Amino acid sequence: MRSVCFGVVAVSAAALVGVGCAAGTRSDRSAAVGAPSHAAKAMFERVKTLEGTWEMVDEKGERHVAATFTVSSNGTIVREVMFPGGAHEMTNIYHMDGPTLLLTHYCAMGNQPRMRARELRADQIAFAHDSVTNLDSPETAYMGEMTLVFTGPDTVLQEWRSIANGTRDASHDVSIRLTRRR
Repeated sequence: MRSVCFGVVAVSAAALVGVGCAAGTRSDRSAAVGAPSHAAKAMFERVKTLEGTWEMVDEKGERHVAATFTVSSNGTIVREVMFPGGAHEMTNIYHMDGPTLLLTHYCAMGNQPRMRARELRADQIAFAHDSVTNLDSPETAYMGEMTLVFTGPDTVLQEWRSIANGTRDASHDVSIRLTRRR
């Protein structure tokens, strides 16, 4: 996995952008019905604590705004804007879907992978592929998995993994280390 703690912003954005495109496909997914699980609801509350501006350090040691998190819609979603104001700005929406936590990544390439929290630990949430819309073809790579690791009160790590042809495509994996701006 490429560690982009953060390499050049443009390179990092291009790595996320360079793995996906347009038209629709959907995988089997377990229907999420019922009340939120206690663990999933607790993790959603933890995601809400990310509200604010987050920076990364590029390979030259320079700090850049990498993401902003905002709690919205009466506390029912968290909106993350990656690379705000940049050419490759992208949006992630975290929200509950029945008993599970869901993440939708609105990629700059025009696809929208949805990932469902499959593994919840005290310090991390592992989101796995649920479905993807607006994908050109099954061969087109897209960001289909993401692990959010809480490494400290003001530091998090996002480990993005891509999928093509229904399997992992490690050539496009990206790791993003974020530090809260004070």
